[in-house]
This record gives sequence, C-alpha cells and structure tokens, in this order.
Amino acid sequence: MNSIISQIPQIHNGESNLFFVMAGPCVIEGESMALRIAEHLVGVTDRLGLPFIFKGSYRKANRSRIDSFSGIGDEKALKVLRKVSETFGIPTVTDFHSAEEAAMAAEYVDVLQVPAFLCRQTDILVAAAKTGKVVNIKKGQFLAPESMVHAVKKVYDSGNDKVLITDRGTMFGYYDLVVDYRGIPVMQATAPVVLDITHSLQQPNQSSGVTGGKPALIETVARAGVAVGVDGLFMETHFDPANAKSDGANMLSLDRVEALLERLVRIKKAIL
Repeated sequence: MNSIISQIPQIHNGESNLFFVMAGPCVIEGESMALRIAEHLVGVTDRLGLPFIFKGSYRKANRSRIDSFSGIGDEKALKVLRKVSETFGIPTVTDFHSAEEAAMAAEYVDVLQVPAFLCRQTDILVAAAKTGKVVNIKKGQFLAPESMVHAVKKVYDSGNDKVLITDRGTMFGYYDLVVDYRGIPVMQATAPVVLDITHSLQQPNQSSGVTGGKPALIETVARAGVAVGVDGLFMETHFDPANAKSDGANMLSLDRVEALLERLVRIKKAIL
C-alpha cells in the first residue's frame, strides 16, 4: 500500500518533501471506468515517483438539479473503490455527506473527504475523526484561509491527527472562483495543504443548472500552486470529459495528465 497515508503527520511537521497526487473521476460511474482511469494514473505516478491516492465519489449529494446524475448506488460504488485499492495496492479517497455515512464509507476507503459546503459541520468532522481514517477537509468557498484552523482543530480534538486541507478556491461574485495563493502557507501552519486544480476553475450556479468551468487554466493554477509549495494536488480526470456524468466541464482529460505532471515535477525539483 502506498505509504503516503502513514506520512500525513510527517508532511505537516516539515519532515517530508513529498508532492502527492489525489486524482480520479468526479463520481464512480462503474467498475470498468474506474479501473481504466486508476490503471493509467498508477502508471503515470509510479513512473514519476509521485505518491498517489485514487479519488472517486460514491454519490454526489450536492447537485444543482434533481435530474442530475448522483451515482450508481452507495454500496456498489464503494465496492468499486475497494476493488481499485485491492487491484493496484493504492489508497482511495471519497467524500461523504452526513455523520451517519462516515463509518460506512470508512469501511471501504483510506481517506474521508469532507465537502467544502460541510466543512463547518461539527458532527460530520467529529464522525470522520472517530473512524481513525485520514480526514481531508475541503475549504469552504465562503471561508477565509485563517478560519480553517477551527475545522482542523475539531478533528484534532476528537483524537485524530491525520488531517489534510484542500483549497478549491473562493467565491468571486456569483459565478466564479479564485485561488488566493497567500492562503496556502497560512493553512500549512495547521495541516498539509492540497490544491484542487480542477474545482478551483468551476463556474458554479449557472442559470442552466449545469456547472461550467475553465479547464484551459488547470495548468496555470497547478504551476502556481507547486511554485508556492503545496503538499499535494487534487484533480478530477476522465478519459472522456465531455461525456462524464458529473463535472466534466472542469475536468482534465486523462491523456493530458502525464505531460502536466512531468512539467510540475520539474517545477517542484527547481524549488527544492
């Protein structure tokens, strides 16, 4: 199993120069697609020496419209995530949506992700902490970086020191997000920081009820994040973003991941 999970506290304590990757589809659409994406990502990250965590949502609870695709069924999707982990010997991450779901999801994955809109919910944070899993808290689009210390402290105070913060941008007007890179070192004083280079380029709240995005700027956001010194990168990717069942508008096409990571590794080496 990829050792990145056990190294989360060391990253926070400045004992590691790891640049790790959390990547995968927005939502699990089926077993074959998940295995196909995971196999490609494992090959790329292994070649580049980058620790890797496969991500995929077992259900998308936060959808703009009631007819939006939300998943193939919780247990079925979670079993797919377990299959990915067992097949490739890698850790997995998924988001969950209520305190009651934490224990269920923890049976299948290594990292529990608290969605940005729920990052202030004490019962959710405590439930995640008590599973003993790594807890990845996405920074709310509505929160200042300094405010994330309180979310992290709830997990720490619940007896779990394996915490990540993921920045996915801050609301800028009604339909846009912007990444404030000044917030990365601020949050790193509390926990390792991951930069979500795809959701940060969403254009949410569209009148159509379908989220837009600016995927052409993914590399721009990623380069800046690596130069600033983020501990990890989070991205959603799919072999056919145009037909992905969720968030295709801001995904990175799977065939572009390797070249991007190669360039980012060169930047990382230059600043070490």
